[in-house]
Amino acid sequence: MEQRTFPRMDRQVGVVGLGAWQLGADWGTVTEDDAMAVLAAAVDAGVTFLDTADVYGDGRSEQLIGRFLAAHPDAGLTVATKMGRRVAQTPEAYTLDNFRRWTDRSRTNLGVDTLDLVQLHCPPTAVFGTDEVFDALDTLVAEKRIAAYGVSVETCDEALTAIARPGVASVQIILNALRHKPLERVLPAASAAGVGIIARVPLASGLLSGRYDEHTTFATDDHRNYNRHGEAFDVGETFSGVDFTTGLAAVRRIAPLVGADRTMAQFALRWVLDQPGVTVVIPGARDATQARGNAAVAGQAPLSPEELAEVTAVYDDLIRPQVHHRW
Repeated sequence: MEQRTFPRMDRQVGVVGLGAWQLGADWGTVTEDDAMAVLAAAVDAGVTFLDTADVYGDGRSEQLIGRFLAAHPDAGLTVATKMGRRVAQTPEAYTLDNFRRWTDRSRTNLGVDTLDLVQLHCPPTAVFGTDEVFDALDTLVAEKRIAAYGVSVETCDEALTAIARPGVASVQIILNALRHKPLERVLPAASAAGVGIIARVPLASGLLSGRYDEHTTFATDDHRNYNRHGEAFDVGETFSGVDFTTGLAAVRRIAPLVGADRTMAQFALRWVLDQPGVTVVIPGARDATQARGNAAVAGQAPLSPEELAEVTAVYDDLIRPQVHHRW
C-alpha cells in the first residue's frame, strides 16, 4: 500500500486507514467477532492506521483495538484516538487534569504506555483559540502519555486555527465527494505547515456506497436514523449534512463514472485520495469484506481529470447550496 507521512510526527502510514466508530456504537450492532474480523482483514490488506475514540461505545472500540494490538504486537500500527466527548461540551472541561484522566483511560483501554496520537474530539470552537489547552497537550507529550496530538474539527475555520499551532500534528476533517470546502484553504494550509490531514466520513455515512435508495431504513441505534437533523450531535457527521434525497440524486449522477473495475465506494474513496494534501482516509467497515474492498483502493489508478471535473459539477449543482456555507 502507498505510504504517506505525517511530517510533524515523522511517521508513515498506509493511505487507506480504518475508522473504528462502527466497532464501538451508533451504526447498528457489530459483534465482537465481526469487529475482530474487520481489524484482521484491514491489517492483512495493508492498513496501518486505525482511528478510534474514547466515546465510541464508551470505550468498546478502544478495548477491541487493544485486544488486537496485544495479539499482533509486531503489526506496525499507528492508533489514533480522540478525547473530550464524554463530558459536557464546555471550554472549561478542557484542562490538564482532565486530559490526564482521559488519556490514562485510553491507555488502559488500548493496553499501551504511550498513545500514538490523541485528537481533541470536535471540541467547542473556543477551545481552538485557548493557549492553555495546547500547553496542556504539550505537557502530555513531555510526560510521555502521548507521542503526538491533533484535532478533529467540524469547520474549516477551526481547522485553520489549529493548523497555526506549532504542536498540532494532524487535523481530522470531513472530506468527500459531497463535502468540498476543505479543498479551498484547509488542505493547502496544512500542506504548507506540515500538518497531516485525516479525511473522515469519506463515504458520507454510506451514501457514496451507492447501496441506498428512498426505501432504505436504518436501525434505531444507528445515527443515520436518529441524527438526521442533528438531534444527538452535529448534523454534518450524518450524511455529511446533506439531505438524504439530495444525496441520492447526487450519487445517481456520479454512478455512471464508476466503470466496471471498481465499486461506487472505491470510486468515492479514490476521489479523496486524489486530493493534494490528504495523508490518510479512514473509511469504516462493519465486516471483513468491506474492509478489504476499502483497502484495495490504494492500488487503483487515480481518477481522470474528466471524472474529477464531473464530480465537481455534481457538487456545484446539487450539494454546494446546502452545505458549503455551513462548515
